[in-house]
Amino acid sequence: MFKHAQLESVKAWITDPAHGALPLHARIQRAIRQLILDGVLEVGKPLPASRALAQSLGVSRDTVEGAYSQLHAEGFIDRHVGSGSFVSERAQVSPKRRTGQHPRSEPARLSRRGAAMFQSGGVRETPIPRAFAPGVPETRSFPLPIWERLERQVLKEYGTMALAHSDPQGVEALRRAIADYVNLERGARATFERVLVLTSSQQALSLCASVLLDAGDRIFLEDPVYHGARRAFDAAGLECVPVPLDTQGLRVERLQDAAQPAKAVFLTPSHQFPTGATLALDRRLAIIEWAHRNQAWIIEDDYDSEFHYAGKPMACMQGLDAHDRTIYIGTFTKSMFPGLRLAYMVLPPALVAPMTVARTLQDGHSASIPQLTLARFMEGGHFGSHVRTMRSLYNARRDLLEQLVRAHLSDFLEVRVPIGGMQMPCILIKDIPEREAIDTARRAGVDLLGLTALHASNKHKAGFLMGFAAYTPKEMEIAAKKLANVLRALDR
Repeated sequence: MFKHAQLESVKAWITDPAHGALPLHARIQRAIRQLILDGVLEVGKPLPASRALAQSLGVSRDTVEGAYSQLHAEGFIDRHVGSGSFVSERAQVSPKRRTGQHPRSEPARLSRRGAAMFQSGGVRETPIPRAFAPGVPETRSFPLPIWERLERQVLKEYGTMALAHSDPQGVEALRRAIADYVNLERGARATFERVLVLTSSQQALSLCASVLLDAGDRIFLEDPVYHGARRAFDAAGLECVPVPLDTQGLRVERLQDAAQPAKAVFLTPSHQFPTGATLALDRRLAIIEWAHRNQAWIIEDDYDSEFHYAGKPMACMQGLDAHDRTIYIGTFTKSMFPGLRLAYMVLPPALVAPMTVARTLQDGHSASIPQLTLARFMEGGHFGSHVRTMRSLYNARRDLLEQLVRAHLSDFLEVRVPIGGMQMPCILIKDIPEREAIDTARRAGVDLLGLTALHASNKHKAGFLMGFAAYTPKEMEIAAKKLANVLRALDR
């Protein structure tokens, strides 16, 4: 018979609400198994007769028999007719565990790349964003009824075929729609054969890092730069070389005059992240010639080019590159909704097969149903209509955020109004620690991204990148007042 403490342990395990989803016999089985693994029940220890344990636990004998049968099948107990049930020798545990002295947990031994990934902290998105988290689109205004109707059409037409694996390069209908869109709206030179559909722009960056460069290779990065790009390249073991910016974008002479060439350059030329600068045409052409001359790659991230508020945005670099050295990255996370998990690359012809094969070693393919639905959404003109609606909405919210900063935060922040995008850089003009301000604001219900973490050099001003796209006027006003209180308290 179990000792009193052992019986109470089993009772506690089977009545724990955390285990409520398990059948009763499975709860009893796992409770006894845990006693064996912890060394509480030693090898050779007899278990109570099923009838006696059932009576003690207030359950049927069949329930206990089911638990014992599973323990026997897994090798934890031996059962002998006429003798009863005993803890099996096969369930021998270490002396340390038997005496309750569990070995100290040690950090896992990671590869250099694994350690770099872990130490970077990764790229984490907020499941339920609060003002002023940047880079978050407005989803409450998304035309969900249209999307649902198109998805039903897809399921009706394709049936179970839509449940199968898709082409790792992406559904052809979506690749055609993407090629048509970037050619028309972004001035690209794309064909559907050159489009690779992915789950995210972050995946695209990781593919570029692993397929195009080796550990130790140099890559030029804008300074400041999108943190997800730098972390992807750091994790790949690349030598990231920061290149400063001015009002015309990346300073091209730093590439041309570098003592050691690089194998690639990462750019956000249409709307630099986070400054909002647009790379001037002469610099774009100079970078293209630099890449051609050095047989280097241009990784162009066009992350939110749809949202430009002062005339038409400049055409993408990929459309200017006659030498096919540019990899163009686009995403639907910002223009549609984050849960869609669809992005793409427009690749030089020579890279289509290598990138597609490399993609099969990651997640294999993107889900067919969202791809087919998005293709119809684009073909029917709904995507263009949605983007135009959001562009108008974001423009108004950008203007409102500027007014709120000037009204409530002008003693602390200098606003830098962008001509596009979904976030606004604001510079701290008081001697307030940026990190402390971010942490205090978060506890007060306001989310901010600091500018310091986006710079490689120390020659910059502290501040915040404040998102405005996803938040109503009331939400932004409340957050602005909370932030003003936070900064006022820190300034005392």
